[in-house]
Amino acid sequence: MARYTGPVCRLCRREGIKLYLKGDRCYSEKCAIDRRSYPPGQKGFARKKITEYGLQLREKQRARRIYGVLERQFRRYFEMAERQKGVTGENLLRLLERRLDNVVYRLGFARSRPEARQLVRHGHFTVNGRRVNIPSYLVRVGDEIAVSEKSREIPLFKEIAETIAQKTPPPWLEVDAERMRGRVAGIPAREDIDVPIQEHLIVELYSR
Repeated sequence: MARYTGPVCRLCRREGIKLYLKGDRCYSEKCAIDRRSYPPGQKGFARKKITEYGLQLREKQRARRIYGVLERQFRRYFEMAERQKGVTGENLLRLLERRLDNVVYRLGFARSRPEARQLVRHGHFTVNGRRVNIPSYLVRVGDEIAVSEKSREIPLFKEIAETIAQKTPPPWLEVDAERMRGRVAGIPAREDIDVPIQEHLIVELYSR
């Protein structure tokens, strides 16, 4: 299945929440959710009774769209989470949080996850001193993520550098705003993951 390339604001309206896929626009008055809170399409105003399966499916789709993961990738993450010790739903969210593109976004080096994914693909980041251009790369405790030396001269990163100090990274990440680098200090706990997802519904969906 190809990656979605249409207007991302439709995805927010479809899920009924802000997915923060357009960076600063999501915090402005131009946000589609604030202007049109109903689902897209001709029947967007119609009230539909949601079944238990529909509720579980929407939760899975919401998680996929927040992290920008394709269906096959998401299923693979779920299977990995099942094999790990602990609660499957929480394991799944931890795996998604450890993706390099998400870590770049969490550190404040990108304004949205889609932008972080694009910047990673273009080779602007290093992990432990080596360039990594795979957005799905799973970081480990102790890994150091940094903007490459050449990329720091790009106007985009100069603009981002001015705002990093104003943002607070999650407790499991440490950031050095001056040197444009961050470190994975630990594995994210469930309370550190602030995405609006009820992971138990996803587990129920895949357990049908």
